[in-house]
Amino acid sequence: MTADRLYHVDGDLVPAAEATVSVDDRGFRYGDAAFETMRAYGGTIFDWSAHVDRLERTCATLSLDHGISADDLRGRIDETLAANDLDDAYVRLSITRGVQPGTLTPRPDVDPTVVIYVRPLPRGGTDGTPVWDEPATVRSVETRRIPDEAVPASAKTHNYLNGILARTELEAPADDGERDAVADAALMVDVDGTVAECATSNLFFVREGTLRTPSTDGPVLPGITRDIVLELAAETGTPVREGKYDLADVLEADEAFLTNRTWEIRPIATLDGVDVGGGPITGRLSRRYDERVETRCYGDGDPA
Repeated sequence: MTADRLYHVDGDLVPAAEATVSVDDRGFRYGDAAFETMRAYGGTIFDWSAHVDRLERTCATLSLDHGISADDLRGRIDETLAANDLDDAYVRLSITRGVQPGTLTPRPDVDPTVVIYVRPLPRGGTDGTPVWDEPATVRSVETRRIPDEAVPASAKTHNYLNGILARTELEAPADDGERDAVADAALMVDVDGTVAECATSNLFFVREGTLRTPSTDGPVLPGITRDIVLELAAETGTPVREGKYDLADVLEADEAFLTNRTWEIRPIATLDGVDVGGGPITGRLSRRYDERVETRCYGDGDPA
């Protein structure tokens, strides 16, 4: 139960009910914070080095010089997992600029707030089962992805308003007042109408034997799971094309799937009511992903 868990807040393990931050914290006031969502498999953080690199890029974008080493952060994560007796878990690490005077302009001197949250999440190795019960239902939404020129998509910050607005569209009743089953993911396009990504996941689809995905030249988060899928595609000789696509391109796909740290690789059952489904390429990449998790986290491979 959540009440029994321990979280790591500013260097201390505290019960979940006592895991609090100041109302003057800039992460609370302005979303002025960086975070990473990770998976622990067998007590090992999968692709830890990639998460550290992206966290530092986000902090650089925010000009947030927190001064905490990667080894220190990893130690806090390992301590939190051990305290909760968790080997397979969802892990979220947040670093805020901390408490500063209530003005928008940040001060260069930072006393960061560091929070580590964990919860149980089943393994995803070759003998495991996915955390999702069935393929995803996806709906396109009117909310547009924020242009990179306004807020860089590569920065994982606490400001999730764009995704929240997209998700609220999924909750809205239809024109006739009837409420349909809520979709699992909200697919957003950019201001030019080009497909970008879902609110919390990257998009892949297959047409004519080629794996396609929106390019990170647009407002698309360079997801770590996305990067792994591209690596696995290269290893398996699967043709890949990163580019700009319209919604119609995805609706005509032979197969499609979403990627993020929690879902890993999740096939799309339907998009706007149109059947899509997985397929041989989705299945092959999923197996290779599971094998990589198995080797790096449960086997004798490099755990980096």
